[in-house]
Amino acid sequence: MTVQILRKKFTVGQYHQMIESGILTDRDRVELLQGEIIEMSPIGMQHAACVDRLNELLVRELVGRAIVRVQNPIQLSTRSEPQPDFAILQRRPDFYANGHPQPQDVFALIEVSDTTIEFDRTVKVPIYAKDNIAEVWIVDLNAEAVQIYREPSEAGYQQLQTFRRGQAIAFQAFTDIQFTVDQLLG
Repeated sequence: MTVQILRKKFTVGQYHQMIESGILTDRDRVELLQGEIIEMSPIGMQHAACVDRLNELLVRELVGRAIVRVQNPIQLSTRSEPQPDFAILQRRPDFYANGHPQPQDVFALIEVSDTTIEFDRTVKVPIYAKDNIAEVWIVDLNAEAVQIYREPSEAGYQQLQTFRRGQAIAFQAFTDIQFTVDQLLG
């Protein structure tokens, strides 16, 4: 006899109710992906340093043109509310106080990866493509490279480019602002 294991899938609304009722707290490093509550990995020193470096670079270059959201939620659908390391967002006077950004608000997302590289590539990036996020960067600390995903579709991103030290990159929404891979990696 085969036993089928059933999983309870949650909506963003149910997820928020768990937060409001104290079932999930600030100490729980979790995100909602396709209805499943996923525990996030602890943040190591190299990851934290890269996030701080990127924060300084991105804010300096994008001030007045975009909101740089650091490790905060975006709502992709009724079943996904990830917390990417960075969301480069359309400017809004309320800074999204009345609701988390949604796909149409996002210029690009950035994931800084070391221990989570396979999860980011095989789970998060396909979700971002399916939910029509125009551009995703993975800063791969282990390989010292930046992968840029563009042209989202239901089947995944149609364009993937890998950039290494010595090369320059730019967001497709801000082609006049270039970064070097060396700047991002330190």
